[in-house]
Amino acid sequence: MNTWQPYPLLLASGSPRRKELLEQAGFVFRVAVTHADERLPEDISVYAAAEYLARHKARVGKALLEKGEILLTADSVVIHEGRILDKPATSEEAIRHLTALSGCTHEVMTGICMIHEDKYWSGTALTEVTMAPLSQAEIQGYVEQARPFDKAGGYGIQEWIGLCKITRLVGSYPNVVGLPVHLVYQGLVSLPHWSDTDQG
Repeated sequence: MNTWQPYPLLLASGSPRRKELLEQAGFVFRVAVTHADERLPEDISVYAAAEYLARHKARVGKALLEKGEILLTADSVVIHEGRILDKPATSEEAIRHLTALSGCTHEVMTGICMIHEDKYWSGTALTEVTMAPLSQAEIQGYVEQARPFDKAGGYGIQEWIGLCKITRLVGSYPNVVGLPVHLVYQGLVSLPHWSDTDQG
């Protein structure tokens, strides 16, 4: 076990990208999936949505914990002009998302929540992402090849669109991939000071 990781993690997420980021950073963890409902309250701020969903997933996923583990949940949202661009359900919706993001700066927010026994910790990371203009042919080709239906905003920064069309980042790159690993570390090293109540 790492000196900065007092207990193993249970990553309650089916995202292969979150799993890969934790592996690259040397965390000790296992994976389970909560299948939590990801619907948002109608009156919630777009800037509170990611952490709200992470806390909701944590409440659902708490039942999956084994003795001594720390539960980790996360949720990412893409925000453009004050609205959330969800994971696209169809190619047409993915094309609409990318057409809106083309040539613009948008925000990616990932909320995380961790639970250990009866202690809670949560936080949110925000990254500003600037995307170069995309032609309709580029958008169409990307959607057909990448099939980005499991990705908020309809794109993955680790794929062609990120490598060739993202021109500026302000904030954490892993946050845009799907997990602000620095926040996970920050939470773990502050474990003695976690809250004894669910703030969500």
